[in-house]
Amino acid sequence: MFSSVLSASITGLDVSCVRVEADISDGLPQFTMVGFLSAQVREAQDRVRSACRNAGIRLPAKRITVNLSPADIPKSGARFDLPVALSILSACGVLPPGSLEGVLAVGELSLSGRITSVSGVLPVAMKAKEEQASLLVVPAANEAEAKAVRDLTVIGLASVAEAVDFFRDGVLPDRACVPSPDAKLNCYTEDFSDIHGQLSAKRAASIAVAGFHNLMLIGTPGSGKTMLARRIPTILPDLTPEESLEISRIYSIAGLLTEENPITGTRPFRHPHHTISPQALAGGGKIPTPGEVSLAHRGVLFLDEMPEFRSQTLEILRQPLEDREIVISRTSGTYRFPASFLLLAAMNPCPCGYYPDLNRCTCTPRMIADYRNRISKPLLDRIDLSIVCPPVSYEDLVSDGPAGPTSAEIRTKVEAVRAVEAERFRGTSLHFNSEIPPSMMETCCPLDPAAKKVLGQAFESRSLSARSYYRIIRVARTIADMDGEDIILPRHIREALTMRPVDNSYWKTL
Repeated sequence: MFSSVLSASITGLDVSCVRVEADISDGLPQFTMVGFLSAQVREAQDRVRSACRNAGIRLPAKRITVNLSPADIPKSGARFDLPVALSILSACGVLPPGSLEGVLAVGELSLSGRITSVSGVLPVAMKAKEEQASLLVVPAANEAEAKAVRDLTVIGLASVAEAVDFFRDGVLPDRACVPSPDAKLNCYTEDFSDIHGQLSAKRAASIAVAGFHNLMLIGTPGSGKTMLARRIPTILPDLTPEESLEISRIYSIAGLLTEENPITGTRPFRHPHHTISPQALAGGGKIPTPGEVSLAHRGVLFLDEMPEFRSQTLEILRQPLEDREIVISRTSGTYRFPASFLLLAAMNPCPCGYYPDLNRCTCTPRMIADYRNRISKPLLDRIDLSIVCPPVSYEDLVSDGPAGPTSAEIRTKVEAVRAVEAERFRGTSLHFNSEIPPSMMETCCPLDPAAKKVLGQAFESRSLSARSYYRIIRVARTIADMDGEDIILPRHIREALTMRPVDNSYWKTL
């Protein structure tokens, strides 16, 4: 007897349909699986046999051959356990003929017969809808995640026995109906008004978020760099439904979605420790999975104490900061992961943290230079804004007046700029001012004649690179949008110039 059912293989972020075929014939009892399988997939034969036995079903003592087609696509993970079991049960007559027609199934089996959750269900559901599958069968724990894809029939099963009852007798699981999930928005307890002083840093943060510009905060220990960074999420605009699904797809493949939160409702804020490996930052493995730069997609990647990261790790950021994606090559193929994130970095001005206060700084010029050189010039050139956070004064701490604008007030201004950007880039693939290519500078970033003169003088006197030149214009475009100006004026260029990392006084004197 022969039977088959659809399943799906995930390689990187790509999902491919796989047909799981089972054939049962006379001969010596044997269970064979073929089709470019990893060790995890081959182990399915033992899990399937034990799961069926503990569900009260004995597989026939015959030759069982399972093929996962097409054979040129690598298959890994335990998500093929359930489709293998279903195809075998259909081939041996436990399930009626034709019951698996148009069905796509994924799920891992435990030896007891339970169907346990797997990663990557959301992109599999998207693929099932694309392939017009009549039914998607997933573990009960993943049902809410799969139902995030609208107009797709989904059923969650908790055991092999439930699967047999459903496909043989049409008996639905006796559980409450799982509704399609809605993204749960975070309620933040932090607020920008908690930060005393640092008005220039708050201004830079609002510019960075409005135009999605990379930002570096430099200051002595205790000046509020990390405190400010942790409040950046409170001024980020809400996710659109399309962005929510895009981020949730990445998190699903990484196995970071939960049954309680099957879809991401807030922009990511990733904060890796400085001991992170290059593979964990970029994404790695024989078949690569998303790393931190992809998990921060459409959100923020915060690198606290940036010079403490290994240089080899930091240099990985150069390509995704420029291309908004990261490309990982393996012998099995080339994998592309989205990586459009806002880089937020914080650092001390020197190893001890107190330069240029020579009364407190204990570092030698050589120590300071070595510390600075841990961040390469090409990487600095990709950071749009740099702000020095001076020590907070006693007067600022004890002042009875307001500490500054609240997160809600800043977010309102950011959303106004985002609305201008949405109109500006309507009909294109661009989203933010930071993405404007040189070919669109004339139309998107018109400069006042006086502003051109200011920029030209700065280009010559500061020996700016072409990359720096365009980044200054993009930042000035965002500042002009915040001021409600259509044309970039001299004051916008001057403010953008004061925030260039490599031109900052700290970098000149280090």
